[in-house]
Amino acid sequence: MIKTALITGITGQDGYYLSLLLLEKGYRVVGLLPPQRQSNIAKLGSLANQVEVYAVDLTDSAALEVAVEQTQPQEIYNLAAPSFVPDSWNDPLGTLDLITGTATRLLAAVRKAGLATRFYQASSSEMFGDVDRSPQDEQTPFRPMNPYAAAKLHAHWTMVHHRQRYGLFACSGILYNHESPRRPPQFVTRKVCLAAAAIKLGLSDTIEMGNLDAKRDWGYAGDYVEAMWRMLQADIPEDYAIGTGELHSVRELVTAAFECVGLDWTRRVMVEPKLFRADEHFQLVANPAKAKNNLKWEPQVSFEALIEKMVLKDLERLQNGTITPAALSTPK
Repeated sequence: MIKTALITGITGQDGYYLSLLLLEKGYRVVGLLPPQRQSNIAKLGSLANQVEVYAVDLTDSAALEVAVEQTQPQEIYNLAAPSFVPDSWNDPLGTLDLITGTATRLLAAVRKAGLATRFYQASSSEMFGDVDRSPQDEQTPFRPMNPYAAAKLHAHWTMVHHRQRYGLFACSGILYNHESPRRPPQFVTRKVCLAAAAIKLGLSDTIEMGNLDAKRDWGYAGDYVEAMWRMLQADIPEDYAIGTGELHSVRELVTAAFECVGLDWTRRVMVEPKLFRADEHFQLVANPAKAKNNLKWEPQVSFEALIEKMVLKDLERLQNGTITPAALSTPK
């Protein structure tokens, strides 16, 4: 039997890599998109013709119930969320409804349809917030520090409640930073990789950066969607912290990116204090031991290989005109 997977947020970075993985495994992949955003399916490139689009307003409970009833999915991956965390301060209520509201409505739709659908909720390491211990695992207390994190935590607990009260097969991946060439330029990894490529080609001279000593647990998105899929293939629904378990500084990121193009970053990177973030004092780094033990999952792409992958893709894009130097002026 061909399995059907419903994906919200299908046109984002994770939606792309998850669709690719599921299509390779023979799934029927259906993306839930608001009617006014159906054209965004083009972001999937060659995959756009291999997935189905179901037009539905994610804020409409009745419409979501119909979508679930008509598609009869074996698996649902709820990835819908604003992609850039700082933006959540501009619209806290909209962020809450998109993240928590969508999760709640989808879970209710599954329960109402009486299906044995397995449900994946995209949680985030941002939920840990101002941590007092490192690394973090599934037992670490949550202390969210922004509207995005608070909404993710609400959705996470809503999922847990549906699992406990109604017996749904529902689980979440508490994912740490995961990157790819499909990251928008406002993310620091893509910003640096794009700048290194542009400077190499003579399209730019320097790049302004914030705190070079800030550290992150950075992994490859293609590896992390594998963890999502494995969670829904398990015998028991559980929550997992998904990360590399390694911290790398922004300085290491800059060094790796510029080494890929044979340039000395110290002459190209300008530190700008106004770009420092107020929340850099805490260190989010995963202890993925549970995922390694239970799911037999481990990241396959190293930090250095990830950065090289991103820089080479941006070199290609700039050289063939897929993107222009104007992309470098994207807000930081």
